[in-house]
Amino acid sequence: MRIVLLGAPGSGKGTQAKLLIEKFKISQISTGDILREEGKAGTELGRRAKAAMDAGELVSDDVVLGIIQNRLTRPDAKGGFILDGFPRNIPQAQALDAMMARLGKPLQLALLVDVDREVLMKRLTGRRIAPSSGTIYNIYFKPPRVPGRDDETGEVLHHRADDNEEAVRRRLEVYEHQSAPLVSYYKAQGKLRTVRGVGSIGEIFKNICDIIEAQIRPLAVAMSRAEAARAQSTPARRAEALLVAAAKKAKKAAAKKVAKMAKKRVAKKAKKKVAKKKVTKKKVAKKAKKAKKAKKKVARKIRKKARKTK
Repeated sequence: MRIVLLGAPGSGKGTQAKLLIEKFKISQISTGDILREEGKAGTELGRRAKAAMDAGELVSDDVVLGIIQNRLTRPDAKGGFILDGFPRNIPQAQALDAMMARLGKPLQLALLVDVDREVLMKRLTGRRIAPSSGTIYNIYFKPPRVPGRDDETGEVLHHRADDNEEAVRRRLEVYEHQSAPLVSYYKAQGKLRTVRGVGSIGEIFKNICDIIEAQIRPLAVAMSRAEAARAQSTPARRAEALLVAAAKKAKKAAAKKVAKMAKKRVAKKAKKKVAKKKVTKKKVAKKAKKAKKAKKKVARKIRKKARKTK
């Protein structure tokens, strides 16, 4: 099960990701978390990521992809994973697809948690947090009993500085500009499925599980069977490959032997032809010599006869 989770800030995809990893026993790979882990571990990629983050810069795609690839090699990611926070744009999605293809683990599903902009604005600007317990309230959807106070401790609730209306609007605009095109990208691949991120957390989670059961489970079962069949047939395939290789080697050796014999025959024939030519030449020379000798003999007889006549 290999899923990319898509959704704007405030869509609730982080909450749904936690529920999914508990139900399906798969890993949640959050780029923010693994970047911090690698930085603490002091790996080469971690140092490069930390340097960029400390400088207030974006971590380069090649570093993020390298860290994701390292994370996917861990045993807990073999059964599947949910990728949260990456990719954020089309070039990153293309690079991720190329990496997953090399690993032989293509993404199976891009799940979009879709929420209207007006609701997102209220979720983010209305968020209030209890400092001690971390309990999250919302003045629009889940207000405390006493405005501005935690229900349990009575302490003053904290309103994050980046949850003001202007900052939230800017974050949503960045998402719409960079990340929203991913919806079209995965839709073109036939991997996109959308769930409405409104209603109770349980209802949204049920809808997500229904999508996963319908889309991924049958594919996962088929892939598992195919892998098992390949594993069982490996010895037979190896034996077949050895036989084919031996046959090719024997065929090559036979062809080489035939070529060598043909070459010898041609050489022998050429040698005979040369020898025959030499014999013929000798015979011709011998005949010429004999004819010359006979001619001389006739000439002597003629001269002898001429002397007697005188």
